[in-house]
Amino acid sequence: MPGETTLAAGLVLFLTLAIALIALNGAMPRFSFDGQPQTLVALPEGQIGSPSVEVAVCGAALSAAIPAPTAAVAAVGGAAAAPVAAPPAAAPAAGVPAFVPAPAPVVAGAPVAQGAPGAILPANRVLAYYGHPHDENMGIVGEYPKEEVLRLLRERAADYEAVDPTRPVIPAFELIATVAQRTPGADGSYILDTDLETLSEYADFAEANGALVFLDLQIGRGTVAAEIEKVRPLLERPHVHLALDPEFAVDEGETPGEYIGSLDAESIAYAQRTLAQTTADLGLPPKMLIVHQFREDMISNKPSLQPVEGVQLVIDADGYGAPELKIDVYNILVRDEPVEFAGVKLFYKQDVPLMTPAEILGLTPAPDVVIYQ
Repeated sequence: MPGETTLAAGLVLFLTLAIALIALNGAMPRFSFDGQPQTLVALPEGQIGSPSVEVAVCGAALSAAIPAPTAAVAAVGGAAAAPVAAPPAAAPAAGVPAFVPAPAPVVAGAPVAQGAPGAILPANRVLAYYGHPHDENMGIVGEYPKEEVLRLLRERAADYEAVDPTRPVIPAFELIATVAQRTPGADGSYILDTDLETLSEYADFAEANGALVFLDLQIGRGTVAAEIEKVRPLLERPHVHLALDPEFAVDEGETPGEYIGSLDAESIAYAQRTLAQTTADLGLPPKMLIVHQFREDMISNKPSLQPVEGVQLVIDADGYGAPELKIDVYNILVRDEPVEFAGVKLFYKQDVPLMTPAEILGLTPAPDVVIYQ
């Protein structure tokens, strides 16, 4: 039998190795739907490995110099668990237009999707809370039980309806279904799949309570087609919709969280066609497709994007920062580059100050989809 000294030394060695592994991976083990232990890591959004983040928008740069790993303009997903006081954002660089209301709504096109039976938009507005059910660092969805998240959603929806009584607000859960990682994983995709049991549980809960679900795909080194296949059974449900996060769609040799990724318009069009085929085959109402964007180069060939029958495409002005910066990003990426429907993302802990519902609905065009993390 080993002596007490030997056992104690072995225990110390085990604990030392365990602490080192946790520090290396940045998270405790989670499980993917294949049953194998994995590590779920919340990647800091927009971080590119330098003390400042240059957000290229239409040839101009909105720069916010702040200590890593936070950023004045960052995308959704890796918010800190505790409130973070974001430093004042730098003034917009020369060439970035000031806020000027558009002379007319940008959503004048896409009459097919708007008029289709059962279409959510534009008669309604969607209010979504974003995150991962198993990680409080990724957004408000993981901070509370789903019942409490729904209660908070309904309270916030009432705030928007009070400002604009003409459009009912439908609550929604935006769930990170495929999570970008810093390690390649067994298949080299740098993606960890959220278990289908959890996603189905939230889909059932949302359906029973008159809410919607968006499945957010972070892509990694995979493809839009491959990631959609993982959640296709859920997309066959009428109230389940799709979201794409180009920030984490990286090329060979790049790692999510270290590079700001991008998607080509053709990959987005593939998602549109896939959703359109699903609605046509199953006789479903139009599906919504959200594409997050906070840099011009996150969607290449964006002018080629077109509305597709059976799908309602929403370009979401992502990123956190001061209201002036967020308004500039919204104006450039949504107002000045209209595709179909308008979305905006807000961050409870990083937007300082947080824009009010009245301020958000004062944007031109008024957002059809509002997302909170």
